[in-house]
Amino acid sequence: MNDSEDWKDWGSATLGVRAAELRGAEREHSPAIHLTSSFIFENAAQAAAVFAGTEAGNVYSRFTNPTVRAFEQRLAAMEGGDSCVGTASGMSAILATFMTLLRAGDHIVASQTLFGTTINLCNNIFARFGVETTFVAPEDVQAWRNAVRPNTKLFFVETPNNPLTDIADIRALAEVAHAANALLIVDNCFLTPVLQQPLKLGADLVIHSATKYLDGQGRCMGGAVVGDSTRVGKDVFGFMRTAGPSMSPFNAWVFLKGLETLSLRMRAHCEAAHKLALWLREQPAIEHVYYPGLPDHPQHALAQAQHLRLGDGPDAPTAYGGIVSFEVKGGREAAWRVIDATRMLSITANLGDTRTTITHPATTTHGRVPAEARARAGIKESLIRVSVGLENIEDICADLVRGMRA
Repeated sequence: MNDSEDWKDWGSATLGVRAAELRGAEREHSPAIHLTSSFIFENAAQAAAVFAGTEAGNVYSRFTNPTVRAFEQRLAAMEGGDSCVGTASGMSAILATFMTLLRAGDHIVASQTLFGTTINLCNNIFARFGVETTFVAPEDVQAWRNAVRPNTKLFFVETPNNPLTDIADIRALAEVAHAANALLIVDNCFLTPVLQQPLKLGADLVIHSATKYLDGQGRCMGGAVVGDSTRVGKDVFGFMRTAGPSMSPFNAWVFLKGLETLSLRMRAHCEAAHKLALWLREQPAIEHVYYPGLPDHPQHALAQAQHLRLGDGPDAPTAYGGIVSFEVKGGREAAWRVIDATRMLSITANLGDTRTTITHPATTTHGRVPAEARARAGIKESLIRVSVGLENIEDICADLVRGMRA
């Protein structure tokens, strides 16, 4: 691998292509896939030293694999973190983080608009082991402050959130969390390190579902935790080594290749999503559009200050992400009609794909969240979420027109 000292001054696009380049004895230009469960040693003494950790080396692909390590080092470099641990999925990244940092009797403050499965992880799994969670509005800093208890250990937030694209003030939440001796964990799935770098804004750890934009083509499952060398490099790694929610070497190779084009893809997603949001506002069947790039979005100014720009120079536009959500007139029945009438868009809950996807959050991603919690989060039956892909924007709009007419 190239020396990490080389990475310090590289831009995000360069890091995505060149950081942690992995080359073997054959000097291959594209990184090799190390599809092996174990590794051999020169002798018994070397095996004992590597197992004991007194000598560097690969032991077993559950926790040491060159391809996975290359992905981890590249993503850590892009996020500005010291360490990264790759996991089997985004949810296993959250699980590994919580299991590492929490004990029975601890308390979490979390956004009430988290991904539905994350809410269920808190309410249905960790609650059984004595870990309580208080859910608050992501944009209401005072609500986070009011929710703090003496046993609060973690703040957890997605920003922008899923599916309403609310923006949380990372700097402000970091100040509140640290004043309470708690850690701030940010799910950066929607923007990726190309468009937002939470660690530089005061967050302690960053979570990724690599399944989404990091892959970019909807091929593989994976997750990642990025942070410092102790909490992540030692503690989260230790949990992953013991419990085994490991990333597949093949998937890590796919994600490595995905990172090479991430900067270009995120720019294209953002540009198309902004155009779609502006177009949707003009459609008579639409009641409301949720997109941080719109001036009437409640956190539009915060997004401009917190998100990175799509290119160099002061005139480069701000990045607002590739997710657009909107409400149609007529409730669930009308929303389902719009979805069912499309012919090109993919009806699936996945996001971050080259293909535009469309889903009904109230009955898919948040379908297992209690109706009262969905109502508090503002997820209505009339809401539709679109993850804008890389097709021609005119074709995306034309396909949605079919739904509007329905």
